[in-house]
Amino acid sequence: MQISQKRPLFRRRNDSSVYRMFLWVVLILAGVWIIRLTQQGDIKPLFLPTPTPTRLATSYTLEGDAHFTAGQLDAALTAYNEASRVEPNNAQVLAQLSRIQTYSTALLVNNEEVLVRLDEAVASAEKAIELNPDSSYAHTVYSLALNWKATYTRDEREKQSLRTKSEQAAVRALQLDNSSALALAVYAEVLVDQQKWMQALQTVEQALERDPSLMDAHRIHAYVLESLGEYALAIQAYDRAIALSPNLTFLYLRAGAGYRVLAFRSPNEQVQRELYEKALEYFAQAARINQQLGVRNPGPYVSIARTYSQMGEFFIAIRNIQRAIEFEPNNSVLYGELGVLYHKNRNYETGILALKCAVRGCTEEESCDGRGGCGQNDVPSEVQGLPLSQATVYYYDIYASELAALSTPRQSYCAEALDIAGIIESSEYIQDPNIAADMVVVRRICAFDTAANAAAGVRPTATPMVTPTSAP
Repeated sequence: MQISQKRPLFRRRNDSSVYRMFLWVVLILAGVWIIRLTQQGDIKPLFLPTPTPTRLATSYTLEGDAHFTAGQLDAALTAYNEASRVEPNNAQVLAQLSRIQTYSTALLVNNEEVLVRLDEAVASAEKAIELNPDSSYAHTVYSLALNWKATYTRDEREKQSLRTKSEQAAVRALQLDNSSALALAVYAEVLVDQQKWMQALQTVEQALERDPSLMDAHRIHAYVLESLGEYALAIQAYDRAIALSPNLTFLYLRAGAGYRVLAFRSPNEQVQRELYEKALEYFAQAARINQQLGVRNPGPYVSIARTYSQMGEFFIAIRNIQRAIEFEPNNSVLYGELGVLYHKNRNYETGILALKCAVRGCTEEESCDGRGGCGQNDVPSEVQGLPLSQATVYYYDIYASELAALSTPRQSYCAEALDIAGIIESSEYIQDPNIAADMVVVRRICAFDTAANAAAGVRPTATPMVTPTSAP
């Protein structure tokens, strides 16, 4: 049998396959294309680090808790807001955010800002409950936020509605976890605001028995004792809360306010002086803590100013409000407080300028005039006027009274005085007999001023009135 040598039956062919060559060409072209896209930045190389490392929500919450413990509530809010952004469906994060939002309002001096922050706290708690309806903690902080909001709400019907919802939330929290000391403490705070004082005292004492290391329980215990008029015992409770959370400055402010009440009530001048000085120590400590933490909060200086005002030392009180304005130069409330102090110090001309900023608002240049001139640390700032409310009617009252009293035939302020008087008279606050009497005097002075102008005469000088009793 002969086998032809030309047939490649048992040996490899030397010629390349056309298909194999075509595949290699395609792979080469694809490689060139990928290299070009990588050079252009359209394709990123593998295993490159991300531009900014991704943080977990737990990292932010730990940071927020540390800031809260340190007394840096704004930084704690920032951290928890970031945590809620990373995990928007985490009920625990939202509930804790609500608690911090509520407590942070203790550092605000403007009621409108307080209400905005409390609305945020309520919304955070509602979201937490929506995500986890069986969370006792979420219902507890919801109750806390609602109750604090009720305190700052003007409308009586809305106030009562908020407190009813707050009580329901606190009861629900206890139904879900009847061993929760925080839920018991918050429920006690709700009971105080419903004027159920003895039940509140019994409830908060139960909370303290369950967890004596809970700052909230000692704070609320102090609040209950304040409502019963036991200010000395309340201060001791605040001291225990301070021992647990030594960097929460609002605790110092509340304890100092307790000493100020005791001083106001003391008939002995020497004891009164000592109590005022004790109050000032607490406020000064709060200011020092803020300074160490880099927190620019006007609260301690406002408290110091009010204390010196009660002591009759108006000049140093004015200096402390001016210091507070350095921190918040656009805060209308601070200009109102400054105007009141100028009034008490009989500096009526400057008082009008400060009160104008509080009531009507003022430009950057006028804000400097309102605070007695801008110094090295002052920043000129436009100021928005405050709407008439229970918290601001005192500013309106003094402003109208001073405008009328300082009006002369050559420079009459009566048009503005009568406008402010009209605003007050059309409100519910005219029911206050002191305010009503002041507005009568304003109209009497301005009627005389108008007649004097018509006759080109001179009217007698008038002393600014308004001596409402300020709370201690």
